[in-house]
Amino acid sequence: MKINHALAMALSALSAGLLISCVKPADESKAPDVDSQKVAQDSATSASATEGAGDTIAQITAVDISADTEQTYLTHVANDIVIPAYADVAKQSDALHDLAQKHCQQAPVSGEELQALRDQWLVLAQAWARAEMINFGPATASMSNLYINYYPDERGLVHSGVAELIAANPTLSPEQLANESAIVQGVPGLEEALYANDSLDASQCAYVISASSALSTRLKDIEKNWQQNSTELLAIDKTAESDQGLNQWFNSLLSLVETMKSNAIEQPLGLTGKAKGHVPAATAGQSRAIINAKLATLNTALTDPVLTAILSSNNENNVADSLSTALAETTTLLAQMPEDLTTADKAAQQKLLDHLTTITRLIKRQLIPTLGIRVGFNSTDGD
Repeated sequence: MKINHALAMALSALSAGLLISCVKPADESKAPDVDSQKVAQDSATSASATEGAGDTIAQITAVDISADTEQTYLTHVANDIVIPAYADVAKQSDALHDLAQKHCQQAPVSGEELQALRDQWLVLAQAWARAEMINFGPATASMSNLYINYYPDERGLVHSGVAELIAANPTLSPEQLANESAIVQGVPGLEEALYANDSLDASQCAYVISASSALSTRLKDIEKNWQQNSTELLAIDKTAESDQGLNQWFNSLLSLVETMKSNAIEQPLGLTGKAKGHVPAATAGQSRAIINAKLATLNTALTDPVLTAILSSNNENNVADSLSTALAETTTLLAQMPEDLTTADKAAQQKLLDHLTTITRLIKRQLIPTLGIRVGFNSTDGD
């Protein structure tokens, strides 16, 4: 099952949509906003949120952020948001590993013991979903994030890859797994092993133990890197750099929404064309939980009191209020949908997509201009 690393990384990049990107100008006001008019007509989002999302960049007055304020905020982001996110996902991976060692002492594993492993996997998957807001740094620098979450798996490689690996290596060790392709590692691989069967035999148990151990090692390395290098990774001491610091952080949050919209909702649900790929946690039937985790981390980051204070420094609370309202409405809508989003009716699915479009535009056209930064060229959303 071992795959040539160059080929594996190319496959990973292709499946995740990393080799083909849509580069578009940062100044969106140069093109007619056809989509904006359509969503204003069709979206079921609140009038206030939709109205706010339609504001143009020219109407925004940027707040005056001093170098000291920016450094204080970025230090807060590193210490109170980024590092804890990685620490939590590493903790949850360790918990799954410990549970697997406990329950897999005697195979087969089924019933309540298998359910306990599945429950902990979901906690782990949600923790990583929250950490994916950090779309830069050691997790993505060498595509190691694909070894944690190989998604979107549009060709169904995880399903066949994990089964073949387990069959070929019934006593798989963490060290052996670490040298395998991204396709058979991380959160999706564990999902496949835990949810594709009614019980785990000895070889499947060996995989779960090894996969959770290798995942923990990878996550702890990322956490340690951030702990040691947060100043450099967030450019905390280089606030004058336009493509780092605040710019990098908020474009990372924007990327989370855009990627979630396209890869986790729009494409797999076939809302704007032929269905492509699958929703997150499809085998587990827990796509809602993953989307909800991403929304929760966006809410934490975008309604953070330190950020709110910066946005309010010119006595304008419209941006923060609009974001808070849009996030709350989207979270409420999501809570009313089934655990498996593929079973929701098309109207609800479209409504969720429209809500996320509103959040995207609020970030692009209000938040980012208010902070005096710009939308990066890696923005891939089609709004």
